[in-house]
Amino acid sequence: MAALDSLSLFTGLGLSEHKARETLKNTALSAQLREAATQAQQTLGCTIDKATGTLLYGLASRLRDPRRLSFLVSYIVNRKIHTETQLSAALEYVRSHPLDPINTMVFEQECGVGVVVTPEQIEEAVEAAVNRHRPQLLVERYHFNMGLLMGEARAALKWADGKMIKHEVDMQVLHLLGPKTETDLEKKPKVAKAQPEETDRRAAKDVVENGEAVVQTLSLMEQLRGEALKFHKPGENYKTPGYVTTPHTMDLLKQHLEITGGQVRTRFPPEPNGILHIGHAKAINFNFGYAKANNGICFLRFDDTNPEKEEAKFFTAICDMVAWLGYIPYKVTYASNYFDQLYAWAEELIRRGQAYVCHQRGEELKGHNPLPSPWRDRPTEESLLLFEAMRKGKFAEGEATLRMKLVMEDGKMDPVAYRVKYTPHHRTGDTWCIYPTYDYTHCLCDSIEHITHSLCTKEFQARRSSYFWLCNALDVYCPVQWEYGRLNLHYAVVSKRKILQLVAAGAVRDWDDPRLFTLTALRRRGFPPEAINNFCARVGVTVAQTTMEPHLLEACVRDVLNDTAPRAMAVLEPLQVVITNFPAAKSLDIQVPNFPADETKGFHQIPFGPIVFIERTDFKEGPSGCVESLEVTCRRADAGEKPKAFIHWVSQPLTCEIRLYERLFQHKNPEDPAEVPGGFLSDLNPASLQVVEPALVDCSVALAKPFDKFQFERLGYFSVDPDSCQGQLVFNRTVTLKEDPGKV
Repeated sequence: MAALDSLSLFTGLGLSEHKARETLKNTALSAQLREAATQAQQTLGCTIDKATGTLLYGLASRLRDPRRLSFLVSYIVNRKIHTETQLSAALEYVRSHPLDPINTMVFEQECGVGVVVTPEQIEEAVEAAVNRHRPQLLVERYHFNMGLLMGEARAALKWADGKMIKHEVDMQVLHLLGPKTETDLEKKPKVAKAQPEETDRRAAKDVVENGEAVVQTLSLMEQLRGEALKFHKPGENYKTPGYVTTPHTMDLLKQHLEITGGQVRTRFPPEPNGILHIGHAKAINFNFGYAKANNGICFLRFDDTNPEKEEAKFFTAICDMVAWLGYIPYKVTYASNYFDQLYAWAEELIRRGQAYVCHQRGEELKGHNPLPSPWRDRPTEESLLLFEAMRKGKFAEGEATLRMKLVMEDGKMDPVAYRVKYTPHHRTGDTWCIYPTYDYTHCLCDSIEHITHSLCTKEFQARRSSYFWLCNALDVYCPVQWEYGRLNLHYAVVSKRKILQLVAAGAVRDWDDPRLFTLTALRRRGFPPEAINNFCARVGVTVAQTTMEPHLLEACVRDVLNDTAPRAMAVLEPLQVVITNFPAAKSLDIQVPNFPADETKGFHQIPFGPIVFIERTDFKEGPSGCVESLEVTCRRADAGEKPKAFIHWVSQPLTCEIRLYERLFQHKNPEDPAEVPGGFLSDLNPASLQVVEPALVDCSVALAKPFDKFQFERLGYFSVDPDSCQGQLVFNRTVTLKEDPGKV
């Protein structure tokens, strides 16, 4: 009787009977929806209209904190929250503000309560979007992506009703183009899949706002090829705005072209003091991709100038990750390859009066306006002798540095070129006790390797003047530094220091814990390298720093795995089912396609016997208590009415361990003290890992190896974890089958 009452209540919200019955199968959802609907009816004193019912269902299905249900229902029934956009904002607000009490004034501002968007404003916003794309609209007509117009209008009017925007777009497009013709009604031809070796799946260009990309049909290679980036041609460095020339520049560029033959040369220069993360993936794609797109070469150069923090495992891991993403360096080099040349150039810099040995301590150099060095004007010969003494180990660490005579864009005066460090180097051993800094090393290594385009992230823009200054001060070839925006993700921490804190706190196992966004972690979780490259293409070659939502990366993963991960079946919470009239004397072997949509990709065999196991959630319990086993009868699929639904099952299965992962952090920006006052370690999601053991999986996966990937029907995409051993497979859930847009 209670079920019938709930069914009536849910259909009264506007749910179809089928949707209502499906909702009743989910105990937690149906309880929350029942409470929301009951409160709404009591408040309104009448039936609930469909628009309100839709919002209530969205609330009940996406709210993770039941304490906020009554609060949010009151806003919906009082029409203070009346659009999907407002509801999403409200859910995000309560998720990121778990502590009582809620500041209603701030909450209403964040959710657009009371904001009125007039039809005139919508008309103006749509008109502006149509005018921006008028030439392309007139060419493509109704084959144009109208979602782009709606997206731009929504961006201008955040709280506008989506249906009203769509109606206005339809009206203005009709006014511009007239009724559809027969040509307009023809299907737009599909774009052929491009070659994976170019990471050439179609992607977004470089318009990114609040983690959402405006989709265009430009691949990464197309973004990087030829004139697309407006970069200089090799040998034409002087045409770049801001490039500093000297009387020797043209001769040096001529020599450079003789050496390189006009070839594009880039480099990826990581410090070997940590594991690469998702931000590095963009740098790898940009540096290697730009060279590849323009028939050039890319060096993998380790900036190994800080022996205290460098470890052999990081060199190996970085090489592995570059190869995993599909790139082969022209040559692997090290800054330490050039230590002799760099030292000789430092002596020459002193002789030219452009560097000096200084004895100010590190703490004296900190702050915005440190005092000028009293040793800035010491005689050249004295600095040369002291610099040689530094090399011979006659100064303790911190007692002497070599500084360059220049002022950088950020006001930093006389940056350090060399410092004393008595730490053996992994490649040069005890040969050196002085090591060059990034500010000194980077541009000179670029010069030695005749790099044409020194691509780096935006934070290095403040060092561009020192880059040009140093090359010109020594009269050596000067490359061009180009900056691009770094890539960040919400709900992530990627710094080495903070990951070590997470490991020490027991929040994660190591650098490759699948909840992290290091590349080794993403590989272990099962992310294909093609998906990461496609994601970088989708982000685009942006100048501004970009912080993306993880679900956009996960969407790229689904795109790849849908085509590459063979299907299998697994059961997480098994319920035994005994088929009492099984039609054979022994188990049957069934041929199942690896990819149901394309049987040319082969089949695998699974047994079907009188005992099978299904998900417990696929059975609705009538009696109270826990059902241990079911007895059922079977019939032929073509005998009787068509089944209303299909479920998955396993027979004679293997036992395995399955690890289900969620976000590691609860807030978008766990390192932001305004959002997480207690620090990122206080923001850990206690439900970020659920271990299901024993789970059951069909025997077709018995020979799977670490990193093999499967789609478990109805459950998601899974990858074999390296913890697997003989007879005991361990699977990591890579992503669910579908994105949960309301995850809060």
